[in-house]
Amino acid sequence: MSSASNQDYYVPHGTHWPIIGSVGLALTVVGFANYLHDTWSATPIFVGLAILIFMMYGWFGTVVKESLSGTYNAQVDMSFRWGMGWFIFSEVMFFAAFFGALFYARMYSVPWLDGASNNDATAQYLWPDFEAAWPLLITPVTEKYEVITKAMGAWGLPALNTIILLTSGLTVTLAHWALKRRDNVWLVYWLFATVALGFGFVLLQGYEYVHAYQDLNLRLDSGIYGSTFFMLTGFHGFHVTMGAIMLLINMIRAAKGHYSPEHHFAFEAVAWYWHFVDVVWLGLFIFVYWR
Repeated sequence: MSSASNQDYYVPHGTHWPIIGSVGLALTVVGFANYLHDTWSATPIFVGLAILIFMMYGWFGTVVKESLSGTYNAQVDMSFRWGMGWFIFSEVMFFAAFFGALFYARMYSVPWLDGASNNDATAQYLWPDFEAAWPLLITPVTEKYEVITKAMGAWGLPALNTIILLTSGLTVTLAHWALKRRDNVWLVYWLFATVALGFGFVLLQGYEYVHAYQDLNLRLDSGIYGSTFFMLTGFHGFHVTMGAIMLLINMIRAAKGHYSPEHHFAFEAVAWYWHFVDVVWLGLFIFVYWR
């Protein structure tokens, strides 16, 4: 069936978008793997990403049209909410794994190399001059070569980005309140402010990365400190970028009058996601930057 009343169970119609998405994803992953092995150029990666973008535009466009036409009922709305809830939970586990890696490196691996847990033989024979400290700024590579880096300070750009991201959490909440009182003008204004803050955060983080590489020798290959720093902040920056794009789409939809206090789950889903991104950043600021 193509539609359902509040008493019926909604059965979606067949669609070709999952097949297209699978082709794009496979081409992206296989292309990237071969690019790393210098067997292919980067062209298949971009072709795969283009297919994925085309799939998302088409599939989400179909969902939007079905929603505006009244196809969905309360049961579909609840399934959307459960789906978004489980997706955010999977993202929590995703970042929990990386925070776990940071915790293990700081609390176990680095002290172990310095002879912790009565393991003096490790310190004596593996690297006698090694001193356990975090952030690990001097990383032993061989007996004659060390990677020396500098720590990224917390009270420069990271503190500014913290203020920006927390402010964006406030503006998206104000947008939600405007939506509930049917004030579409302020809904668009507050969403615009949130989008601007989100992309501003990404631009400042990009500048921070340039500073890290050029001035601090803080790189992906500069030991466990560099790898955990870029792993956590990089994936978070990717999530902020995706969230800002989704907020931009919501702003466009709001300007077209797609939302009402009774029907606006697309907005709610992105707002949940954005608040999750805010919380993750607070953890990053405390455990990665502030230490």
